Amino acid sequence: MSKVTANEVKQALQDRAITDNVPILQRFFKTGPGEYGEGDEFIGVKVPQTRQVCRDFRDLPLPEVQRLLDSSVHEHRLAGVIILANAYPKVGESHQQAIFDLYLKNVYAGRINNWDLVDVTAEHVIGAHLENSDRKLLYELAKSDELWQKRVAVISTFRYIKKGDPGTTLDIAEILLRDKHDLIQKAVGWMLREVGKRVDEQLLLAYLDKHAHKMPRTQLRYAIERLPEGLRIRYLHQTGN
Repeated sequence: MSKVTANEVKQALQDRAITDNVPILQRFFKTGPGEYGEGDEFIGVKVPQTRQVCRDFRDLPLPEVQRLLDSSVHEHRLAGVIILANAYPKVGESHQQAIFDLYLKNVYAGRINNWDLVDVTAEHVIGAHLENSDRKLLYELAKSDELWQKRVAVISTFRYIKKGDPGTTLDIAEILLRDKHDLIQKAVGWMLREVGKRVDEQLLLAYLDKHAHKMPRTQLRYAIERLPEGLRIRYLHQTGN
């Protein structure tokens, strides 16, 4: 039986593409000059349809996944990373290592380069692979000058938050405390909020007591979103940013 190919995935996505969605997606993912998604191309496929295609092509070989990740089309790359994330928990250790290596290579190459690509997959590949081993890679990514490497670092820790392990998240939040990019501030604030929601609100409050006065306002607003109004106002009054 012949193996499925990246071209078949691309055709399946094209069959679900709606041209009218393209300008909406271009605005939503900030593809204009000087914006974080500058130059990204869309064909107009919605995420549920992309996920369905990924289920249909769940056995796509890794070299063919790389062909998707090499594409300039956003939905092709999104399908590639979703296929990797879906496959990771279902395969043996050697294949998991190959998936991790491929994913990380594409992070470094700048092909996993928008927030949706990171947010729906990083915890399931990078986070999962490092869960029971040395997590120093996440600290290295957090200290990078590259936007998407930093976002991968913090979002990967969602894996650990969900299992009651907030330590790595709090460490990386401190590394990224003063980051100026809106997408990093939002990601850090979101993960801090999840620490308070899923692990222990007192841990979040302790972090805020120590750092709120230094936190960028966007990051702080995300972090305190679920707190009582009185606490939110108190912390907002502490920041000068």
